[in-house]
Amino acid sequence: MAKKNMVAMILAGGQGSRLGLMTKQMAKPAVPFGGKYRIIDFALSNCCNSGIDTVGILTQYKPQVLNAHIGIGTPWDFDRVHGGVATLPPYMTEVGGDWYKGTANAIYQNMDFMEKYNPAYVLILSGDHIYKMDYRKMLKYHIDTKADATIAVIDVPLSEASRFGIMNTNKDGVIESFEEKPAQPKSTLASMGIYIFTYEKLKKYLIADAEDKNSDNDFGKNIIPSMLANGEKMVAYSFAGYWKDVGTVESYWEAHMDLLSADNDVKLFDTDWKIYTSTEARPSQYIGSNAKLENSIVTEGCVIHGELVNSIVFPGVYVGKNTRIENSIIMENSVIEDNVVVSKSIILENVKIESHNAIGNGKEVAVIETNKVIQSQGRME
Repeated sequence: MAKKNMVAMILAGGQGSRLGLMTKQMAKPAVPFGGKYRIIDFALSNCCNSGIDTVGILTQYKPQVLNAHIGIGTPWDFDRVHGGVATLPPYMTEVGGDWYKGTANAIYQNMDFMEKYNPAYVLILSGDHIYKMDYRKMLKYHIDTKADATIAVIDVPLSEASRFGIMNTNKDGVIESFEEKPAQPKSTLASMGIYIFTYEKLKKYLIADAEDKNSDNDFGKNIIPSMLANGEKMVAYSFAGYWKDVGTVESYWEAHMDLLSADNDVKLFDTDWKIYTSTEARPSQYIGSNAKLENSIVTEGCVIHGELVNSIVFPGVYVGKNTRIENSIIMENSVIEDNVVVSKSIILENVKIESHNAIGNGKEVAVIETNKVIQSQGRME
């Protein structure tokens, strides 16, 4: 097999329990996002746009939707003979098998996949973040600084720093210490969960970690502290663009509102750095003569007769007459009948909200479960 300069490994097995009903039937990276995408499309598209053609996707929790979405990787130009995309669930061997015990263990269990390509470098990503990044720039920084490991960081407000793994660096960007969710952070450089390792060095530490019976087999808790303790050169790569961990219902809703903001940093409509996805062929949208649209995204196959304000509707959505949807996300094939008000809500797939209903109080984010039918409440005055 031809040698690859860098392969990417995407951690995509998380349950995402804080997203509640959205991850009841699928892993967090498979959750729909932005009108026509899924969360993992951002990491996959970043790889594609960065010229990375060999990607392993490590799955575990309810992977069926994710596997069907990825297929052979055609939308991201990964349907190729040498390299391409591979889904990598836990598996049995002659000496047994087990679930992935942690992020480091997941990568360790797939060393055979990486060995096939004999990479000089390995890029490790989370499959559940919203951002655009050119990984080639990060790799150049890794090589130029002669680092053993490079960790992407983003500057966060001090008030939020305790939610993240924090990197403390010297003036040259060399990491001197790492703190996992510190109560009193010394800096505001938060780890983005994006790592580049020189492969031979990573391999050494993964093997040692697997042999340590007391390890949590985690990059943040074990691999990074071990490398720092042994004096390996680790550097922070500062990222100044948009990045969001959509790990809660509130942050997921906020990320959609960010798409609609005047200073939108995600730029889904940017043709220079496209976000690719697997989509079903649908008819064009239909906007009725009495419909009103304000600052909203409407995708293929939608029929809109009512009013949309600051909202995103996924393919196949129907919005009835005299219905107002504001600050909300309506997912695929959901039907909102006439005379309904939907406010600050997330309506999941295949929901039917019958006429004369009010959903959401405009304060907390309301979530309506997939396939739910909300029966008519009678005529509203």
